[in-house]
Amino acid sequence: MKHLLSNLKIDINDKIYLKDPESSELGKRIISNSIELIDDIGFESFTFKKLGERIGSNESSVYRYFDSKHKLLLYLTSWYWAWLEYQLVFATTNISDTTNKLEKAIDILTRTIETDSTFKHIDEVTLNRVVINEYSKSYLTKVVDEENKEGYFSIYKRLVQRLHDMIMEVDASYPFPLSLASTVIEGSLHQHFLKNHFKSLTDCNDHIQPSEYFKHLVLKALNNNK
Repeated sequence: MKHLLSNLKIDINDKIYLKDPESSELGKRIISNSIELIDDIGFESFTFKKLGERIGSNESSVYRYFDSKHKLLLYLTSWYWAWLEYQLVFATTNISDTTNKLEKAIDILTRTIETDSTFKHIDEVTLNRVVINEYSKSYLTKVVDEENKEGYFSIYKRLVQRLHDMIMEVDASYPFPLSLASTVIEGSLHQHFLKNHFKSLTDCNDHIQPSEYFKHLVLKALNNNK
């Protein structure tokens, strides 16, 4: 799978950026260091000035790639969902049993992320923490409807649709497949957040992973519908 992924480029909506950061070494440094800096200080405290200082470049150089830190966050989260989509597709393509395929999909979408050496300039483990902590800030805005129309969330929505389709393959009569699919993906971020910060609010811990909970939730829901 790593050989196949190495030949793929993560495609992000070009309306999100001014210049493709994958097109230059500076752009890649902006991406890798922005992930680390947001992880270190949080999105609220993150600024292009601080990022420029970190990479040893002018603040204006960052603005050549993104017109705001909001757009940068949209880029990072979109990249994460696209990367996760590739993981999902390659891990489930050859599974014929629909229940096993769905279980594998839930594993991929809700597991604790491990380092993927395919993309040298992006630390997926750190990016996963950024998505867990900051993703909601990319869409809880007054302009979410406008940005949705522009396709800024298309990769995330496509990922939900893929899981929806797998749920329907297991039980086409289940009445809430989109709600269940989006609950798994969004809920996984929440359970990982609780596991890391509010341990008394979740049963997930070092021994019980969110993937176990969501597989139980989904399969019980589908079995009870029969």
